[in-house]
Amino acid sequence: MAFLKRISLFLLTNLLVMVTIGVIWSLISAYFLPSLNSHIATLMLFSLVLGMTGSFVSLLLSRWMAKTMHGVQVIDPNTAQPEMRWLVSKVHEYARQAQLPAMPEVGIYESDDVNAFATGPSKSRSLVAVSTGLLRRMSREEAEGVLGHEVAHIANGDMVTMTLIQGIVNTFAFFFSRLLASVIASNVEERNRPLVQMLVTIVGDIAFTMLGSIVVAWFSRRREFRADRGGAQYAGRQNMINALRRLQSVYERPEAEEGGRDALAALKISHREPGGLMALFMTHPPLEVRIEALQQMRMSAPV
Repeated sequence: MAFLKRISLFLLTNLLVMVTIGVIWSLISAYFLPSLNSHIATLMLFSLVLGMTGSFVSLLLSRWMAKTMHGVQVIDPNTAQPEMRWLVSKVHEYARQAQLPAMPEVGIYESDDVNAFATGPSKSRSLVAVSTGLLRRMSREEAEGVLGHEVAHIANGDMVTMTLIQGIVNTFAFFFSRLLASVIASNVEERNRPLVQMLVTIVGDIAFTMLGSIVVAWFSRRREFRADRGGAQYAGRQNMINALRRLQSVYERPEAEEGGRDALAALKISHREPGGLMALFMTHPPLEVRIEALQQMRMSAPV
């Protein structure tokens, strides 16, 4: 359910990788390859290679990052604990329905938030993790809707799709930031050019990547509707609707607004809908819109 959590982790990792690669490349190009940025075709090729590299490194690290940041404990499929055994069996049941090539790892992490997420570099190396808060505050039928939704994200190949989109965004960010840096640096004293070029490149990488995240967020919202449909087909439409309604009730409670104290609050689902330009960065459609889409959905429609 918390694709926002997944995408935020992915974007954060991607941005850090982008900045790191950008700093190293800026130092090399500014001091040792000053003429490289004057060749547009060569610059575009290097931007494509470096942009895609940053994105795919983020993808490869996604499962490890999720486990590390949230303290996810992977559940042994042969566990004797009834609730944990039920959790694993449900995820595997939906994975078989989705015809995944390998069963996802199933994990649990300590949190009062009602959250779950799926991540991983491929359909064969995926993870579905559920918070303890979700298990405490959702019925099994509601939890089934959540699990079906997360398996649908894996089955739809959402992380790979978002990686390709992010790679394209990275490519343009690398290209235009270096082009801009070259133009600005050409108008300053020669002795200051390497430093100016490096600073403008770093700022440009961050700025263009953040602007590109608007495109990523738009695609994410479309994938979220698709995962809702998949969750409805695997776990039942009513279970999926009830899960979303439960999220509405949870995040309309006053204590949910205290999430700002949590260092990871920005990575989690919020019932508040940002206004103005911030709405462009929403990775999730409003819950009510998602519920309406499910109510109007034809169950025979392909996922």
